[in-house]
Amino acid sequence: MQHHRPTWAPDEIDMERPSAARMYDYYLGGSNNFAADRELAEASLRNWPDLGHIARANRAYLHRVVTELCRAGIDQFLDLGSGIPSGGCVHDVARTHRPGSRTVYVDSDLVAVAHSTTLLADASDAVVIHADLRDPAALLENSLVNGFLDLSRPVAVLMISVLHFVSEEDSPAEMIAAYRDATAPGSYLAVSHGTGDYNPTESSNARGIYAKADYGLTLRSRAQLAELMDGYDLIEPGLVDMIHWRPDAPDETQPEPLGGDVTRYSMLAAVGRTPTDAAA
Repeated sequence: MQHHRPTWAPDEIDMERPSAARMYDYYLGGSNNFAADRELAEASLRNWPDLGHIARANRAYLHRVVTELCRAGIDQFLDLGSGIPSGGCVHDVARTHRPGSRTVYVDSDLVAVAHSTTLLADASDAVVIHADLRDPAALLENSLVNGFLDLSRPVAVLMISVLHFVSEEDSPAEMIAAYRDATAPGSYLAVSHGTGDYNPTESSNARGIYAKADYGLTLRSRAQLAELMDGYDLIEPGLVDMIHWRPDAPDETQPEPLGGDVTRYSMLAAVGRTPTDAAA
């Protein structure tokens, strides 16, 4: 079935193939998605009704990470799989805590790139590129990356809710190592990642649902994610459930929506730093 193409949709987009990025936009209540995205997202929500809360908690984690890294002196961010813009983007948070910071957004979804381009039209501290994070060599050679960021100085590489869309066939450990080796000592990697440790039935169903999207879902265990962070020294509190990574002070006017139940979130998180005595 052919659907009407909105004026903002790039001609190259296959509107009939669901996109993981646009499904995420739908979970967050966004409108930058197509009927095929919404249909598969609804199937996903029937399997895991908490996905809207999970997506918002993931955004809150991103804000905490960027804030903490700015406080640690980081003023360069490479946001891989940045998705469709929503409130409190990386450069918005960074410019609040460390004016003069620079951010490069990267996504393979053309809708995400198109909307980011519009959003950043007047921004001098952020750019967006269309690229695949699974090809670090090509991405890091892009002039908009190595021209906008100074990779001889520490940079924060962000893989927020994206690594579980990188299959084992795509060699995620080698991919992460390539980014680690290309960044200066004292650089950071921040990750949030879905896990099947708590809810095996729903997790199996989720993998089946996302098999119909542009990127399949590979949920990993705590031990598997720890292995992918090899070469980084994890900063406190280490590899934890996402809502427990340096949480904000409780707000009595806004109770935790899922009661702090980590099994309902099923998301892990960690931030690692390369040793300062590592080889450049």
